[in-house]
Amino acid sequence: MPLALLSVSDKTGLLPFAQALVKNHGYKLLSTGGTSKMLREAGLPVTDVSDHTGFPEIMEGRVKTLHPKVHGGLLCRRDAEEHLNEAKKHGIELIDLVVVNLYPFESTVAKPGCQFEDAIENIDIGGPSMLRSAAKNHASVSVITDPADYPRVLEAMGNASALTELRRELALKVFQRTSAYDAAIANYLESQAQPGLGNVLGLPARFTTTLPLAQRLRYGENPHQQAALYGSFHEAFDQLQGKELSYNNILDITAATYLIGEFERPTLAILKHTNPCG
Repeated sequence: MPLALLSVSDKTGLLPFAQALVKNHGYKLLSTGGTSKMLREAGLPVTDVSDHTGFPEIMEGRVKTLHPKVHGGLLCRRDAEEHLNEAKKHGIELIDLVVVNLYPFESTVAKPGCQFEDAIENIDIGGPSMLRSAAKNHASVSVITDPADYPRVLEAMGNASALTELRRELALKVFQRTSAYDAAIANYLESQAQPGLGNVLGLPARFTTTLPLAQRLRYGENPHQQAALYGSFHEAFDQLQGKELSYNNILDITAATYLIGEFERPTLAILKHTNPCG
């Protein structure tokens, strides 16, 4: 019987996904904390990770899933006899699917007046560890960090080749997510340690940023080139009419934004290739 480990902060869509795992695909469920409570209240059979490992959650939940019976079950290579023998010797049950999304660190530190202690408590440790273990062993383990992927995984379960291809894609998604998460934490801690970032001596030794794809652009600097826009552009701008934006359009909009910032009174300018010309 396949085994799934579900431990999420964002419970969107999890219940119907878990129900499909149990009823349609014969999965057993492992879970933690509030996720376990939600599944149990919905009538699904679920085993707490602490019962599975034989070790209780400790230190106010800081240590829940950091255990060989969890990570051994995720990292064991199904094609390696030595791995399988060691798993059997130590009573490690293999885990076939992991659903984890992380503590909301980015949204926590974005809140006005966020306290340093609140930020620290929203640094997820067990979640990224499970995601990375499962993603490393994606040849055997399906790993989900985005609720939007639930239906894709269920659909692929009936097709071995499709599932193999999807597992690799999901593993990539995990490492993209955990790298962005770690970058957000590092940049926040750097900003707290160096409050005078405008001072040359206070500049960080390393700065990392990751930006989501906002829009594929019509073309790059020239029509034969591809381009895309990353970041939060659409939080500040709405396109009212006209063709799909190109790279050059974005440059003009950026130049116009900087130009507007130099004036306090209403001002009109026409820009071409980033230069005001009328």
